[in-house]
Amino acid sequence: MIDADVTTADEVHSVLDALAAVGCAAWISGGWGVDALAGTQTRPHRDLDLAIPAEHEAAALAALGRLGYVVETDWRPVRVEVVAAGRGRVDLHPLAFDEDGHGHQAGLDGSTFRWPRECFTTGAVAGRPVGCISIAQQQLFHSGYDPRDVDRADLAVLHDLASRAG
Repeated sequence: MIDADVTTADEVHSVLDALAAVGCAAWISGGWGVDALAGTQTRPHRDLDLAIPAEHEAAALAALGRLGYVVETDWRPVRVEVVAAGRGRVDLHPLAFDEDGHGHQAGLDGSTFRWPRECFTTGAVAGRPVGCISIAQQQLFHSGYDPRDVDRADLAVLHDLASRAG
């Protein structure tokens, strides 16, 4: 296991630039996704969670490999986590998109998780616009398990954003 530091905003930008260079769209979820919706970093982040089109997975992994990332956890087709010493971790979640623009992600138990077309939105990381996941989808992702302290912090931010939006 590689010892990686927390993922920084600069690294988020580097990863997104590398993916864009190979034509791979990406939407931030998880903690960085919450912060993208808030427009500010609210806490340190262990990793960067990204939803990507499944057909671009190989190109995305090659692009991240050029940045020094190596596969650490391989649960494909559900997810694959890559890590680079001193840079952080990136957790890729490949989505198959249907003709209506809805994403579908394989589940560990053979199920499929649906990403509605409406959940793909825009936020900002360190002042730069980025693709991310909506408040409602983030709240859904934060349900169904016992939350850790970081999850409770994210949920508080999401609650505040939802109350201001609604």
